Amino acid sequence: MRFNSTGHVKLKLQFQIERNIYEIAVTCPLNHDTMNSYSLLRTAASHADFQSLVALLDADLAERDGDEHDFYHQFNSIDSLKHCMLLYDKNTAVGCGAIKAFDPVSMEIKRMYVPPQERGKGIASRLLIGLETWAKELGYSRCVLETGIRQPEAIALYEKHGYQRIPNYGQYIGVANSVCFEKKLL
Repeated sequence: MRFNSTGHVKLKLQFQIERNIYEIAVTCPLNHDTMNSYSLLRTAASHADFQSLVALLDADLAERDGDEHDFYHQFNSIDSLKHCMLLYDKNTAVGCGAIKAFDPVSMEIKRMYVPPQERGKGIASRLLIGLETWAKELGYSRCVLETGIRQPEAIALYEKHGYQRIPNYGQYIGVANSVCFEKKLL
């Protein structure tokens, strides 16, 4: 297999049927996404790229939440987050998320964000799976999270990955605009 300068791949296949040898050469375009080199980085909240993406998340949530933003914002400090994750496309951070201990068996998913221009590429799914894997490695058997009803793309992501709606927990009890989820980790 060889790549050429036009973003195409050249394949040369050779096979034998009985005593005859056949060779096929094919040139096909590559899907751009397959050429991206994604990588996950486990880090802490002090990482500059994590802080930059969280600032974008906070701006997005302030717009969506309107007058209720201050209520939610008080629960989203990153100071105590020790298990943060960044997803990079080459050298650019294109998504973030974090986990923090919720109870002895559960981690809470926090600060998930992918900028609008990067959405639809599977970045949030990769981050979520990475965070779940990390939680399992740390000995946790369940993840919980809260998101807002004004974040339909987040709700769809969590449901797609097997999260089930649960009664609102903790500070979100009685908050009509909050939706809480859980997933048992296998």
